[in-house]
Amino acid sequence: MLKNLIKHKFFMSLEILRNPFIFKIKTYLSKGNSRSVKLKKNILAIFLIKGFNILITMLMVSITIDYLNPTKYGIWITLSSIIGWFSFFDIGLGHGLRNRFTEALANNDKELARVYVSTTYGILSIIVISSILLFLIINPYIDWSIILNTSTILKNELSLLALIVFVLFCVRFVLNLISIVLIANQRPALAEGFKLIGNILALLLIYLLTKTTNESLLLLGLSISLAPVIILIASSFWFFNKEYSYYRPSIKYVKFKYVHSLMNLGIKFFIIQISGVIIYQSSNIIISQIFSPADVTPYNIAYKYFSLVIIIFGIITNPFWSAYTDAYTRNEMNWVRKITTKMIKLWGVIILGLITMTLFANNFYDFWIGGKVKVPLIFSILLALFVAVMSIGSVFVTFLNGIGKIKLQLYISVIQVLIFIPLAILLTTKTKLGIPGVIIATIIVNFFGVIFITIQYYKIIKNKADGIWNQ
Repeated sequence: MLKNLIKHKFFMSLEILRNPFIFKIKTYLSKGNSRSVKLKKNILAIFLIKGFNILITMLMVSITIDYLNPTKYGIWITLSSIIGWFSFFDIGLGHGLRNRFTEALANNDKELARVYVSTTYGILSIIVISSILLFLIINPYIDWSIILNTSTILKNELSLLALIVFVLFCVRFVLNLISIVLIANQRPALAEGFKLIGNILALLLIYLLTKTTNESLLLLGLSISLAPVIILIASSFWFFNKEYSYYRPSIKYVKFKYVHSLMNLGIKFFIIQISGVIIYQSSNIIISQIFSPADVTPYNIAYKYFSLVIIIFGIITNPFWSAYTDAYTRNEMNWVRKITTKMIKLWGVIILGLITMTLFANNFYDFWIGGKVKVPLIFSILLALFVAVMSIGSVFVTFLNGIGKIKLQLYISVIQVLIFIPLAILLTTKTKLGIPGVIIATIIVNFFGVIFITIQYYKIIKNKADGIWNQ
């Protein structure tokens, strides 16, 4: 035994001498309890995956703008925003599954975990099939050229495009549950890997379009929508027939008596998500309707640039959702306190990053899109402020989501929706602010929400929460 110990220390010494930086990373990743070790490894992996994903997304934007003109690109962004609303029409079942699956695993109840998976697949499939049938009926009567504020010449093309994108979106809706299962089992890096591979496939398809066809919204929408569906089909088949075979969805495990357990939490997430969609996605529609589809493009470019911070911060915070569920179920609150303190310190670094990004925003836009679209500086300043508010809010929201204490969020979200649209229209049309008025409205409604969410976190963590603060 002594001989093996000496041998082990010898090889460790060699590794330190060969590459001290790699050794420090390995040492850091191995410190802490099993939950912390798993989190750190996932966060590092997600950083690498997201880094490639960001590059792919930027290339997609640049190639897509080259393939389409700015007006058609604005039409595509607006249409995809509208279709994106339906991503939350699972009435919160995805988030309900995420929490309940993690709780079942923490309690070592594999049978219940499989019931939750199968039941969620069953209910969501019914919702999706019903939605597709309804859309097939009403789509012929929808004039998408009016909704998107564009030429009637594109009416038929936009109708077919909306149908294709919607159907593929719904199919992806169900297939994406494999990602929820992996995230709930604290393996979010794998779920992010699906997105990366899907985006790479979409980029290749768009590149082929630029070489073989003239600009076509129809072919672009088909390529972007089909790519993730292909990847999720392959991923679901692989995992549910390999290491997650025990949790493979089955009709005999669909038990509707567990719907209430999923829905009780899920419906709250659903309303919160719908509120978020209305606030964030409707910004594109408000700009398109009050100004023009072309004006959506500079706003969207600036938003994508600053949303890099949301993506990066999300890489760190999102994996903690299921970890918080696990820790709260096991009553390990000291671990929660330590993590939150670290996240708040990290937010200070985020602020410095946002200031730097704002100073060099115009240089980045010129490098990214080659001066094809001009983005006003005020867009960058306001979006940096918006991201700062959203980032600090996400520190506390992630914890509250993980433990299912979201009733206060629910009420706040409804109030935010009631205020946002009239406030955005007022600031945009009744003042000289123009498009920046939309961003200012978003900042205002989110700022007040963050204040209440922060208070709730500290009440719960100090065991002083009662009434709505503890629901």
